[in-house]
Amino acid sequence: MSVVIAGTVALDNVKTPQDAQENLLGGSASYAALAASIFCQPIHLVGVIGHDFPKPHLDMLASHGITLEGLERSDGESFTWTGEYHEDMNNRTTHKVGLNVLEAWQPKLPTAAKQAKVAVAANMSPDNQMQMLDQIEADFVTADTMDLWINIANERLHEVLKRIDLLVINDGEAKEFAGTTNLVEAGRKLQAKGPRFVIVKRGEHGSFLFGEKPEEFFACSAYPLHSVFDPTGAGDSFLGGLSGWLAANGKTKPTFEDLKTAVVHGSVTASYTCEAFSTHKLQTVTQADIAARIAELRTFTSF
Repeated sequence: MSVVIAGTVALDNVKTPQDAQENLLGGSASYAALAASIFCQPIHLVGVIGHDFPKPHLDMLASHGITLEGLERSDGESFTWTGEYHEDMNNRTTHKVGLNVLEAWQPKLPTAAKQAKVAVAANMSPDNQMQMLDQIEADFVTADTMDLWINIANERLHEVLKRIDLLVINDGEAKEFAGTTNLVEAGRKLQAKGPRFVIVKRGEHGSFLFGEKPEEFFACSAYPLHSVFDPTGAGDSFLGGLSGWLAANGKTKPTFEDLKTAVVHGSVTASYTCEAFSTHKLQTVTQADIAARIAELRTFTSF
């Protein structure tokens, strides 16, 4: 079973306390697609790149069962992000964003991508998310967002929420969007805006899953890492891993219990992303690696 993932495909310039590298593969769709490909293939990637996008990045994606028919090639320059992480990896500074080809892009889904049963509207503008949603036939639709869209496209974002099954959002943005400082209240308020399920990502503290019934609540721990090298794309990997697991197991109309298991798989997938620059670690992860880390996480959290 396949997954369609639309979002940004970028070139990242990242500096951490340990190192700095340029022209790394980045973007919400890149991380989500690679994470999903661990569990199922093909993954239909929908995005846009410029003339300057390195071919090795494309070859690597294709080698992981990611179809690039929906990846538009434009004459402009690729979307770029330049940022720096500090000693506390929870704090980062964005030095420069080059929207470039992303400014005029409108997602166009190939036929096979439209027919995927699981769809991911990764972090991108609500307008682009709506354009994707207008083309899909999926049984289960997930979406991510960020503070930028909450602030400048709030009304359009509310329209997106009415058309998806699962919203994934980080804790600070959940509080901002819901207008409350309580995460549990924020999750329920966001649910009231449309999605059947909400996941609030809490970084190194794990995530909260909110189901349709008042008693349906699940707190998932993050896998404890001894060191974090580069957390870029961890949230996108979480969403991709979760969605890939659902598709691989035929859970296109998942129950709350199905989503609990999917969340654990997404969380563990994201932990690998943090261990190296860009997608470097994610490219080597297998289902056996995921299973081993889940087994460890189970021993860490059971009582």
